[in-house]
Amino acid sequence: SVDTLPTRLNDICDELPFHTGWFFKDIRTGASSHRNGNVVVSSASVRKIAILMTALKAVYEGKVSLDQRVPIEARYQANDSGCFQHLQPDFSVSLRDALVIMIIVSDNTCTGAVVDILGLDQVNSFSRSVGMVGTTHRHGVPPLPMDVNHPLDYTNTTTPNDVGVLLDLIVKGAKDLSISKELGCTPDLCLLAIEFLGWQKLRTRLPSYLPLGTKVAHKTGTGVRYYNDAGIVYLREEPLFILSVFTENVPAELPDGTPGHSSTSQLIGRLCRTCYDELT
Repeated sequence: SVDTLPTRLNDICDELPFHTGWFFKDIRTGASSHRNGNVVVSSASVRKIAILMTALKAVYEGKVSLDQRVPIEARYQANDSGCFQHLQPDFSVSLRDALVIMIIVSDNTCTGAVVDILGLDQVNSFSRSVGMVGTTHRHGVPPLPMDVNHPLDYTNTTTPNDVGVLLDLIVKGAKDLSISKELGCTPDLCLLAIEFLGWQKLRTRLPSYLPLGTKVAHKTGTGVRYYNDAGIVYLREEPLFILSVFTENVPAELPDGTPGHSSTSQLIGRLCRTCYDELT
């Protein structure tokens, strides 16, 4: 039953020798639960959902335009995420396209350029304004190389609950003008954010155990010892539940020889399928 769902999710997490935190919300009933939901962890690229919404707020306020050009410069290419790091830095894309590429292939070149347009302070102030109390954005492009034992406050941080709160506001804001106003935008801009998140190409975590073609609007995050994913899972075109999963201190290899990164993908996929089966 739904009542035993948190226990079953925790049992799956307890099989593995690393930290896992999650936030779950049944969109139809409003019931939610979490594990380590307020524990601050490395956000990695899940942070880009907040950057996307900060950008859409700035669009609504007329401070930027989705059509304005974003120059892709060499200084943004010193990263190991996405596609634009590999291209010749002599072009520009629209802000809309930069946001799409930032989300769907987690492109840090685009992210760095977008954050410079918005300002890191604006991303932090947006996050706080919507109730993301455990979230701090410290870098447009995370510093490299990243030591596996880096302190938490060396990079960008968040909590499973914070990301759940943001996704919940986006889902509700897509249908309710008063809630979209809390995000500083409109229902149409919330729908645009969901559309971008739904185009995600990195699908080996939340969607991996779901029926082929299941709509998931989500954003992954990957670091030197953590693998995350957070999103909205749909039943056909209706949002069914929100799940954000964050791991921390994942070893390179588990005692049975499974690579750590593989075990996290399977873990996140199993958690998501367990929720999906319960609600369908």
